[in-house]
Amino acid sequence: MTEQKTETALSSDATEVRRQKLAMLRDKIGDVYPAHFHRTMTNAELAEKYEGLEADVETQDVVTVAGRVYSSRNSGMFMDIRDASGKVQIFSHKDTTPEAARDMLSMIDIGDIIGVTGVVRRTKRGELTINAQEITMLTKSLLPMPEKWHGVSDIELRYRKRHLDIMTNDESKLRFQQRSKIVSGFRRFLESEGFLEVETPMLQTVYGGATADPFKTFHNTLKMDMYLRIAPELFLKRTLVSGLSDKVFEINRNFRNEGVSTRHNPEFTMMECYWAYADYEDMMALVERLFEYLANSIHGTTDVTFGDKVLSFKGPFKRVPMPDAVKEATGIDFLAIKTDEEARAAAKAAGFEVEKDWTWGECLAFIFEEKVEGTLIQPSHVTHFPKDISPFAKEVPGEPRLVERFETYCNAWEVGNAFSELNDPEEQRRRMEEQLEQAHARGEKDKQLDDEFLDAIDQGMPPAGGLGIGVDRLIMLLTNAPSIRDVILFPARRNKAD
Repeated sequence: MTEQKTETALSSDATEVRRQKLAMLRDKIGDVYPAHFHRTMTNAELAEKYEGLEADVETQDVVTVAGRVYSSRNSGMFMDIRDASGKVQIFSHKDTTPEAARDMLSMIDIGDIIGVTGVVRRTKRGELTINAQEITMLTKSLLPMPEKWHGVSDIELRYRKRHLDIMTNDESKLRFQQRSKIVSGFRRFLESEGFLEVETPMLQTVYGGATADPFKTFHNTLKMDMYLRIAPELFLKRTLVSGLSDKVFEINRNFRNEGVSTRHNPEFTMMECYWAYADYEDMMALVERLFEYLANSIHGTTDVTFGDKVLSFKGPFKRVPMPDAVKEATGIDFLAIKTDEEARAAAKAAGFEVEKDWTWGECLAFIFEEKVEGTLIQPSHVTHFPKDISPFAKEVPGEPRLVERFETYCNAWEVGNAFSELNDPEEQRRRMEEQLEQAHARGEKDKQLDDEFLDAIDQGMPPAGGLGIGVDRLIMLLTNAPSIRDVILFPARRNKAD
């Protein structure tokens, strides 16, 4: 009896059919969800061990494997089962399989998880196969799987039910396996460079280290407001003050209560590292070594395909100061402009709409975003940012309006941000107080001065380079993913009712 005929005989509702089969299995074998089952090898290990087995050859080797049923043919005589490592064909026939095992075939549906013990052979067609001697039901699936050739076609459903997406989409499965390798690669690389991994608080009483709206919560016992961190920067710098290590890093989850897009998720992963007695030039070289290492570890080459482009992650990357890039793109020489008023006038004359209170640096950064950012396809470092928008970086010698900061761009996206870190405690306090005033003027009433951080800087922080990498965006580039939601297992979504 085929699976289709069995279901028709039992019911017209697929889920109810499976529940009825579950009841039949319980009557027949008892425990349908056993706690103990031990396989002797994974499907990939099986394929590797018998890679040289010739067609139409049967061994005497008995193995035990397990996996989810992905296809069933000839009333279950042939089944493909998959574990996380790969698939294997199961053959159940009266000449090789006991009647008790064959009696279960009509109660096995696609999506069920089974264990199989049997003899290894390769068919005449070259398919590695196990002649079943024993079949064990390990998990009865109560819901039908998506149609195997198309998988989960609804994009929102893919994100909401990621288990189905990975179950039926080999591209998604590979991408998340690669994500894991990339995150591990960050750790291996940084540790090989002498960095020490540390952990800093996700719940903070004072949020800082970036400009973003936080998620706010309340601690019942302490009776105080707390915030999910928007960045780990200020805590990581305190570890430099402590002397715990001259090189520290954290792969961290950050939370920003802002918009959602193909490149933004409210919860995202960053890598931040700080290197005492280094500067932003050292951090540029570090980025290039890191990107080369990660591209090679995933693809075996530094040339990576993204969409219709080939991105080269081989260093050194192109380096261009922001004022030079804007001058080349628009003809506006910001270094020749002396005042905020002149900067706004020059921007307006060139056709840009700027706010009436924008500073020289804000005008420069805005025009860069409008005219230059979109042209930075190959990995590039943009240097010499305005001090107006970079409160934690050291000034460029001889040009106090600019700071030793760079952002790394690829595919017109910012993927990295680094400074020669400010360690003058008085200047740091002045800039943070100015930043606080601006935040309050924008209506950010929860924003506070981080006195504990400033107290630590008063103790003395060594000169250092600091770097942040957007891990999710870099993974998008390395795995050819068009949306950040394709590389986050469970991205933020609207409620189903919405």
